[in-house]
Amino acid sequence: MSSEPLLTFLSPPLPYFIESNRGTYPKGGEHPNRRNIGVFDLLFVHSGTLYVGEESETWEVGPGQMLILRPDLWHYPTKPCTEETVFDWVHFQTAGPWEEHDGNNCGSLRGDYYSYAIRLPKTMTVAYPEEAVSLFGKLHDAALGTSHAAFWQRQQWFLHLLQLFDEGWRSDAAKAPIAVAEEAAAYLKMNFRTTVTNSKLGEAMGLHPNYIARCMGEVFDCTPQQYLLSYRMDQAKLMLMKTNWPISRIADETGFKQTPHFSRSFADHVGITPLSYRKRFTGTSLAKPSQRDELEDKASPLND
Repeated sequence: MSSEPLLTFLSPPLPYFIESNRGTYPKGGEHPNRRNIGVFDLLFVHSGTLYVGEESETWEVGPGQMLILRPDLWHYPTKPCTEETVFDWVHFQTAGPWEEHDGNNCGSLRGDYYSYAIRLPKTMTVAYPEEAVSLFGKLHDAALGTSHAAFWQRQQWFLHLLQLFDEGWRSDAAKAPIAVAEEAAAYLKMNFRTTVTNSKLGEAMGLHPNYIARCMGEVFDCTPQQYLLSYRMDQAKLMLMKTNWPISRIADETGFKQTPHFSRSFADHVGITPLSYRKRFTGTSLAKPSQRDELEDKASPLND
């Protein structure tokens, strides 16, 4: 993987737009010297070059390139612009956890079945600058609006912009471990009702199972089978709360061939039996448990 720093935002909640505009520095102009401004500062250069520093790091941001400055560090010009420089800037913030880390590791923020790790490069050359220019223009127009609809428009255009940078970074083959782990996770979630072995996962992705397992360990801190089991258990919880299906059907719907195996796995993973879980969140079972369900529930380790 590349050592280029990454900014990771665990969502939801999504990062949110604050303000934006298009700026021009004449020859000799320079980026402001400021500290702890409280918002992320995203810069995208149309023409010319911005010479910017953040603490001990410095960059020369040229046409078609972007840079994200942190809200909690010192930003300063490293030298004046040598020519007229046109750029877009966007201030944004997040209410959720975020971190900056070396691109050689995946950091501590890891998405799961219901959350997503938005990974933005600290700096990058945008693969489709025309698309970025169009999005920035729409964002600036919406930012000037005063109607109630303008709020929704600017948040939507801002998220489209983050998506462009997020997907552009993920298309880089150098970032393969994260791409592999996320592709594997998506496959497991789509096929959790079926038997998915490591070999089958490898065949589906055209990669060695050991490599997939290593990538998932780096990104999700678990093996493919651990990820699959956890996802199955979460789906089983939803089914127990929202349906009156018997335990045997829920076992089948979540990829377990034998209901006793499902009940034991659920009890090991959740800490209570499937029927106890259903009663806890519904006050009682939605339908009278079958004799088979009660026998299988009693066969779990917690009732031995």
